[in-house]
Amino acid sequence: MKIIPAKTPDFVKTLFPNFIWNIDTKNKALYLTFDDGPTPEITDWVLQTLKDYDAKATFFCIGNNIEKHPEIFQNIIDEGHSIGNHTYNHLKGWKHTTTDYIKDVEKTQRHLNSKFQTLNSKTQDSQFDNLEFEDWNLKLFRPPYGKFKSKQSKQIQELDYKIVMWDVLSYDWDQSVSEEACLKNVTSVAKEGSIIVFHDSVKASRNLMYVLPKVLEYYSARGFVFKSLS
Repeated sequence: MKIIPAKTPDFVKTLFPNFIWNIDTKNKALYLTFDDGPTPEITDWVLQTLKDYDAKATFFCIGNNIEKHPEIFQNIIDEGHSIGNHTYNHLKGWKHTTTDYIKDVEKTQRHLNSKFQTLNSKTQDSQFDNLEFEDWNLKLFRPPYGKFKSKQSKQIQELDYKIVMWDVLSYDWDQSVSEEACLKNVTSVAKEGSIIVFHDSVKASRNLMYVLPKVLEYYSARGFVFKSLS
């Protein structure tokens, strides 16, 4: 059952001005994001679907899933998408101490740093030739469930993370939301600069596999491009 609206109200954004809710642009660009992967049953399908439309996105990955599925995580990088931190164990901040929460976030970041350092050292004569390690190391973070304590968010920002929330919530994970309603959640409100949340998870797969191709087709036909948050 939906409690939070699909479109984030402007007054909520003003309450947390240091969070990234959308990209301020007049260009026809959308920013698709995918939470909770990498997941064997769905992430590679997402990557192929994005590739079909020459679309880039940002994947907020769970550290534990990165460890369990390194080959799928590598596929995300190989396709040129951006990566964000989504904690190691998908923690709900309100239920954990700030110390434990930050440790969980940093554990995931160590995996990301190691992966990007390895990539940077091995890459030669490729599309990444002119990138420094710092370009790969942009620290994007999204709190699971969109919930964490103010002290946790403050410490995360002090660690130089950019906290990315959203402008549009698809509700793809909600089994009570039909495929058609999930699609309408996006197409009825997404506009230039919107950051849209999807999930590359098994739970969301029914809605996602219906909605994602239609969103890509709908906005592509209207002249939009799909960018990552790098």
